[in-house]
Order: sequence, then structure tokens, then C-alpha cells
Amino acid sequence: MSSPARPDAKAFKELEALVRNLGEELSTFRKRAQAAETRLKGIATKGGGGDVHAEERVAQLEAENAKLRQRVDAAAARTRKMLDRVRFLRQQHSGESR
Repeated sequence: MSSPARPDAKAFKELEALVRNLGEELSTFRKRAQAAETRLKGIATKGGGGDVHAEERVAQLEAENAKLRQRVDAAAARTRKMLDRVRFLRQQHSGESR
């Protein structure tokens, strides 16, 4: 006859598997934390203190801002020209009315 299996053997195997998986997850989290710390130290060493993506976004926004300023300036110039034309036409109209 075979020996009866211990009732806690199955639970022990499940616990052992859970502890092994937990250890693997902990190792993964530790590696991620170390990589993040290394990256943070690298950023701090550069003196920028900022995120590379944030710096790229700021550069994009500054370029977009410059383009928008040019468009606003051009629109202001066109508006001044139109205002000058309207004034001229008013002067001509008031001169003919007299």
C-alpha cells in the first residue's frame, strides 16, 4: 500500500510557488527602482534637472509660439492696411459729398 499523502503537503507546495513568484516580482521591482534611480542621478548630473521629453516639448512650444507671433504680426499689419483704406475711402466720400 502507498503511504497516505500529508494533507498540508499540497498547501505547502502552493505556498512555496507563491513565495517563489513573489521573490521574482520583488527582483523585477528592485531592478526597475535601480534603473529609475540611475536615470534620476543622470538627469541631476547634467544640471538640467528636467525631463528630456519635457525639454523637447518646451522647444516645440517655443517654435510654435514664434510662428503664432509671426501670424499675429502679419494679421496686425493687414488690419492696419485695411484701416488705412477705410480712412482713405471715408475721406474721399466726405470730399465728394461737399
